[in-house]
Amino acid sequence: MDRKRCEAVLRKASRTSNGLLRTAELLRAGLHPRDLYALRDAGELEVVSRGIYRFADAPPLADPDLVTVAARVPKAVVALISALHFHRLTSEIPHEVSFALPKGTARPKLEWPPVRVYWFSGSMYDSGIEVHERDGVKVRVYEPAKTIADCFRFRNRIGTDVALDALRTALVEHRLTPAQIVRAARSARVETIVRPYLEAMQ
Repeated sequence: MDRKRCEAVLRKASRTSNGLLRTAELLRAGLHPRDLYALRDAGELEVVSRGIYRFADAPPLADPDLVTVAARVPKAVVALISALHFHRLTSEIPHEVSFALPKGTARPKLEWPPVRVYWFSGSMYDSGIEVHERDGVKVRVYEPAKTIADCFRFRNRIGTDVALDALRTALVEHRLTPAQIVRAARSARVETIVRPYLEAMQ
């Protein structure tokens, strides 16, 4: 395929995929793997993650970790500390992307970014999902009240202090009402754990 044709295919694919170019989609559009790798080696395309490229002259990604996970793992829902950070409910800086998948789903193969996968079942996975756009990509994230409840569920793994700090921040900044927190805690089966902390903070 000649260079102009290659660029036309890439530009069209970029417009329909919000700037991220997936190998499978490019091959279906008629781009030969040889041409794809030549553009990569020439520095015109950069590798975002295995099988995903973008134009090297595109603006920097604001949330490359979340965008990569959302693009590579469509069922992923950003959860726990990563969701707290997304909602600005923690001072913790995540060193990996925490996300949930439906129970029984195979662990995704990602070389980057570092990830921590949690498997949720039924309504634990399905409920409280928000969809946000980052860098033109739809990122699924658990809403704040569910995130805090889930942090209490997994307090032995992430630390009770992290869950308490998020709860306090949500109340002080009037981001959530006590009733919203109680409903989420009840759904996550941690109401008896959360309620005493909640009452002490009011």
